[in-house]
Amino acid sequence: MAAGGWTHATLAERVGIDPKSVERWVNLGRVPRRATAHKAAETLGEDVHALWPSLRQARTARAVSPELVALYERRADLPVSAFIDLIAAARTGVDILVYAGVFLHEAYPGLNDLLRQVAGSGGQVRIAVGDADSENVRARGLEEKFGHGIESRCQLALMHYMPLIGVPGISLRTHSTTLYNSLYRVDDQMLVNAHVWGVNAYGAPVWHLRRAEGGTMFDTYAESFDAVWATGTPVEVS
Repeated sequence: MAAGGWTHATLAERVGIDPKSVERWVNLGRVPRRATAHKAAETLGEDVHALWPSLRQARTARAVSPELVALYERRADLPVSAFIDLIAAARTGVDILVYAGVFLHEAYPGLNDLLRQVAGSGGQVRIAVGDADSENVRARGLEEKFGHGIESRCQLALMHYMPLIGVPGISLRTHSTTLYNSLYRVDDQMLVNAHVWGVNAYGAPVWHLRRAEGGTMFDTYAESFDAVWATGTPVEVS
């Protein structure tokens, strides 16, 4: 609410409820009725389950992390617009860790322009793609029965991002680490594409995380990105 300039009164007026109800949501942790919650979340431009995780199911499941916004069975179940909309909302920065991840450029040719806009607004953009010559990339191709295709796609990913070299606020590196997860971080949200042995990334699960007080999952993946980034080789114009 603070980020969007909303007060208890203005949000209440937009949703059509008493300002005291909004005050109870904020100060007492009260959960609104489902219809009201959806209208409030839509007004704020937020995910309703990120605001009120308990609405996801009838009973609170203690085993479910408060940082988990959504879980998708396959990356293919998540529209590319979900990635693009997340990046478009970036304020502080974008981190992308993949071997290739060319589906983004293939489905949204304006990705580079969007990343330039993020950097131009003061955000930091870090992109790490797989080193096509590394043993780990070759092994992934064999495991997924993709042959040399994964190496070609790493090279293609690098080609897509090359026009961003030299843009202030944008850094591009290659890495040769074992990629356990592809990470797409935007500010305090992250899409984690888990990798399953022998399964192409589009067929593996994705979980949407949002940093929450007391949670550790988001920071675990964020620190993993930083560790991979530290091993990477900066890409420069030859």
